[in-house]
Amino acid sequence: MENRSLIQHLIARPEFGPLVLLVIEIAVFWSINHDFLSPQNISNTLAFTVELGLIALAMTLLMTSGEFDLSVGSLFGFSPVLMWTLFNSGLTSLEVGFVAALLVAAFIGLVNGWFVTQLKIPSFLVTLGMLLVVRGTALFVTDGFPQRTWSAEGSWLAEALVGDFFIGPFRIYMSLFWFIAAAIALGYVLTQSRTGNWIQAAGGNPNAARARGVNVSGVKIGLFVLSSLMASLAGVISSLRTSAANPNSGTGYELEVIAMVVIGGTALTGGRGTIIGTVLGILILRVMRNGIVLIGVPGLAYNIFIGAIILGMMALHSWLERRHQAGT
Repeated sequence: MENRSLIQHLIARPEFGPLVLLVIEIAVFWSINHDFLSPQNISNTLAFTVELGLIALAMTLLMTSGEFDLSVGSLFGFSPVLMWTLFNSGLTSLEVGFVAALLVAAFIGLVNGWFVTQLKIPSFLVTLGMLLVVRGTALFVTDGFPQRTWSAEGSWLAEALVGDFFIGPFRIYMSLFWFIAAAIALGYVLTQSRTGNWIQAAGGNPNAARARGVNVSGVKIGLFVLSSLMASLAGVISSLRTSAANPNSGTGYELEVIAMVVIGGTALTGGRGTIIGTVLGILILRVMRNGIVLIGVPGLAYNIFIGAIILGMMALHSWLERRHQAGT
């Protein structure tokens, strides 16, 4: 009886569905093409997964509070453009340019949060407008062209963010450890800290949270700043790894990141979020993108699979939620 109760509890967890889907994905792709689990393919998949994953981790907390941020994709492209423009023009060192990019990103997040909390404008509209402003600024500064190529070899910043080494046949980038650290830290904040309770209360019932003394506006502004900072960091990491700064980088990432978070089990309406589920959602979509190309499916079909996964996972989460509420 106890074993049955434990199994029912595990199945009711929002992370159960994504975990099962990830295992099925890996098994299917490996059965079709055994190179799918080769060290080289795993290394290549992880390299880009963690960059988009950094944004998804911060988005999990923001969506748990009941808000969205559609400007993260444009910040992903804008921050490295700003950093390298400052560096290539001789105005700053690479490290100072990096700090400047983070500070500008934090200010953009602050503006987003202020518009949402003080002017009471829906975050969807505020961040959509900011997306256009930030992307337009990046295109204007660069005349729509990528920054010239360069070499960041020898820079301690590049080594700290994207330095690589081998563990056996696997090529590991330092960005993987930044992602793991962020996942652990934000997971702790969301589930084990008072701040996490505030975040969930702000998304679940903001009026009740205010009545209990929670600074809902402060919490949401802080999360908008965090979201922008993580998008900026992810963009810089990608730029250093690929030696390119394209103002169009990150186009469409905002929707893919939201899909990762939703597939992982975070509630669209706010009040419930899961970092573990988001990590699984990140892996599901990145494994899907990599796998369909590896088995010969045209990459342009990727969005079809994303849409199908989102619909399927939403149906599963809804069914599990109903069962949980019914006590079965």
